[in-house]
Amino acid sequence: MPSTVSGDLDREEFLRAAEAYRGELIAHCYRMVGSVHEAEDLVQDTYLRAWRGWEAFEGRASTRNWLYRIATNLCLTAVTNKQRRVLPSGLGPAAAGSGPRLEQLWLEPFPDRWPDTDPAEIVAGRSSLRLALVASLQHLPPRQRAVFILREVLAYPAAEVADMLGMSLAATKSALQRARAKLDEVSPRADAVIEPDSPHARALLERYIAAFENADVAGLTELLRDDAILESTATGRWLAGKTHCIERLLIWARSGEYRLYPVIANGQPAMVAYRGEHADPALTAFGVVVLAVDDRHVTHVTAFIDPGMARHFGFPEVDPGH
Repeated sequence: MPSTVSGDLDREEFLRAAEAYRGELIAHCYRMVGSVHEAEDLVQDTYLRAWRGWEAFEGRASTRNWLYRIATNLCLTAVTNKQRRVLPSGLGPAAAGSGPRLEQLWLEPFPDRWPDTDPAEIVAGRSSLRLALVASLQHLPPRQRAVFILREVLAYPAAEVADMLGMSLAATKSALQRARAKLDEVSPRADAVIEPDSPHARALLERYIAAFENADVAGLTELLRDDAILESTATGRWLAGKTHCIERLLIWARSGEYRLYPVIANGQPAMVAYRGEHADPALTAFGVVVLAVDDRHVTHVTAFIDPGMARHFGFPEVDPGH
């Protein structure tokens, strides 16, 4: 009887320690599957598996490593033989397609979650969650994706990754080489990384919000770079070039009343959008818009049109300003 009580206490102590890794595990699963709600479900399942498998664990590995082993293998099961999540720009040429792709699974934006974290770790974590990188990762076969993330993002040694995934060391090294080659092929050009909470990024975001809410042609023209890209999960299409982007943005901006609230998503300036009809004062959640910016302009606008995404950023269904 005493040994059972002691075991239960040890298990409770383990779970308390394990809880400290929940946020980074959600980010890890998100990089693997491209969906916030799926990532949260996978991490919940990870903790359930950890609880049930406590006797097999018995402290033979670090708590963090054991949780990553469980989470990564759950992600591999989740994405095997499943349609990958992408952005419209990953499906074909600009302006291709005639309407929404209802059957397509879209990549989702990831909310900024860094409580009680060292600033240096925040910068490192954000850089590995940027939309362009996460979208590129989805082009990798699941096992290559897992190897790349564990080795290049989380800096696990090759031998440890091989053990986590049940692969030989040679196969692990080969998978990493193939993953790097594929990412070099599909990754867009690297723009300067601007921290989303810097004064410069906040100013660009505020200017974009004001220009869009007021359908301000001059303001949008000044903000967008000549080679800017605009894509939307509502249409499944993307546009390239400032002129085309502004034309589409103005169609959206004039289609109703909007209120945009600044947030950070994927380590980038972003906004939660609410929309209503011109004659209706009630505004409801519309989606999340993520910007990529350089030192002077907005270079990429990604509109995730899904009212349910507002809750991931802590926002209600109805405009909190009303």
